[in-house]
Amino acid sequence: MEKQKKIHPKVKTKLHPRSKHRERYVFEPLIETCPELANFVLINKYGDESINFFDPAAIKALNKALLMHYYKIERWDFPENYLCPPIPGRADYIHYIADLLAMSNDGEIPIGANIKCLDIGVGANCIYPIIGNAEYGWSFVGSEIDTFAIAAAKNNVSRNVNLQDKVEIRLQNDHKNIFKGIIKENEYFDIVICNPPFHASAKAALAASARKFKNLTGNKKGKPILNFGGTHNELWCEGGEPQFVSTMISESVLFKKSCGWFTTLISQKSHLNKIYKLLETAKASEVQLVEMGQGNKQSRIVAWRFV
Repeated sequence: MEKQKKIHPKVKTKLHPRSKHRERYVFEPLIETCPELANFVLINKYGDESINFFDPAAIKALNKALLMHYYKIERWDFPENYLCPPIPGRADYIHYIADLLAMSNDGEIPIGANIKCLDIGVGANCIYPIIGNAEYGWSFVGSEIDTFAIAAAKNNVSRNVNLQDKVEIRLQNDHKNIFKGIIKENEYFDIVICNPPFHASAKAALAASARKFKNLTGNKKGKPILNFGGTHNELWCEGGEPQFVSTMISESVLFKKSCGWFTTLISQKSHLNKIYKLLETAKASEVQLVEMGQGNKQSRIVAWRFV
């Protein structure tokens, strides 16, 4: 028996005001743009059209449709088991850094390829350059330590005319460095973005996935599925998020004349005190905190600069 139909809010108010994803998914136009999505659309227990958000193939098809429909992407793919990012949250990061750039531009968001962004850990999906270029016309350099992700990201760029000459992918040969070996002499970036590995080990990443599975389904014994995928380099690193961001802050001092704003996502609010102390030691002239929300998930951007 079908359950009583849920009453959903018309607008997802936690998303950025300029987000294209504030309304609930309407699948008909998405399927017209990306017919393969039709294979995954079903009627849920409330009588609504939806997909199985625990099926990696369904998630990938939905994201492909969103990128094609809203961001002018013709072809998009990445290897199996690599991170399939939730598009609304990634778009919010781009919109909030646009607001940050506007602060130094008389309140106007700067647009066009002359605005240059550095994406640390661009990933096989190349998602931030895709959205940033589509929304604001910015150009990007994406760094990555994984050669397979490099190849996939370059493939996504080469298969979309609007990204060619706007996105460059660079290999970071030294895993201990973030900016060294990537930023060239006399090169300048208006802003740096980063989605750091959250976890300190593979065990911690799996435990977090199990908690998420339990919270979403109420099933304590079910086997968790990483429905957004993710490889070692994408999900965890030694020391986890605090250590990665610590390295990023210490290196940012060496490149303070090469970048306008440095920014990073922070998954755990408990990490903020340590990060603020590190930024104080680094003598950052300005620090900004941007709170973000998507559904029940809360995250934040920490931004700093040296002026």
